[in-house]
Amino acid sequence: MATLENVLKKPLITEKTSVATDNYNRFGFVVDLKANKHQIKNAVEALYDVKVLNVKTNITPGKIKRAGKGVKKTSKFKKAFVQLAEGQKIEFFKGV
Repeated sequence: MATLENVLKKPLITEKTSVATDNYNRFGFVVDLKANKHQIKNAVEALYDVKVLNVKTNITPGKIKRAGKGVKKTSKFKKAFVQLAEGQKIEFFKGV
């Protein structure tokens, strides 16, 4: 079983997640492949002290990349989009 610190790997900061944050108060994270929605919700609530309304996840498959003469495959990863209660937000770059 994954601990709270191992569930969330890093925040997902892209143009698409920025738009989702502005419109729906939804934040993106790269999470452990074996983490389920309950673990993700508990980890976000414990680490950022916010109230989570819902969690949506998807697994992005690895891509085949050309590496010199050969090819290699990147690893798959799991993304989680966490919607927070109204008026709450997560500041990823606080104090930077």
